[in-house]
Amino acid sequence: MERRDFLRMMSAAPLVATTPPAAATVLYNDRAVALAKVGTDPRGSREALWIRNADLPRVNDFELKPQGACRADICVPIPKDMMRGHYFNVTAFARKVGQSIVADADARVWSLGEMPMLRGGFLESRVAPDFTVPDRAGRPVHLSRFRGKKVLVITWASW
Repeated sequence: MERRDFLRMMSAAPLVATTPPAAATVLYNDRAVALAKVGTDPRGSREALWIRNADLPRVNDFELKPQGACRADICVPIPKDMMRGHYFNVTAFARKVGQSIVADADARVWSLGEMPMLRGGFLESRVAPDFTVPDRAGRPVHLSRFRGKKVLVITWASW
């Protein structure tokens, strides 16, 4: 090994050694949030993830308020068993709002799926591009003519 490589390796070693490993990592909505500190489940479940209340906005954009866990104009009431001091059971919350959960407790990684209550607003706000198709009589029909109404578009191809 050349001296230059040895010195480079030795100068990088303290950086690697001083970086503490994450206590847990949460995957949600195209992001990975490394949590430095997590709580233990009082029932001993390895699948339950108790995060600090202050970490909740980083994980899923919700904030804890007196009325519950809130995000924009949505507030979900939180039962007392999901809170313990400064810790919040994020997996119980995920189940409450209908999220799918995949956990690898050994690797300390939890993946949370899409929230159905948030997806509905997204789908309702989508605007389809305007297009024109002939009706049964051959007259052109523009999608924009139905703006503001719910429309079911069925397509078919013979190939």
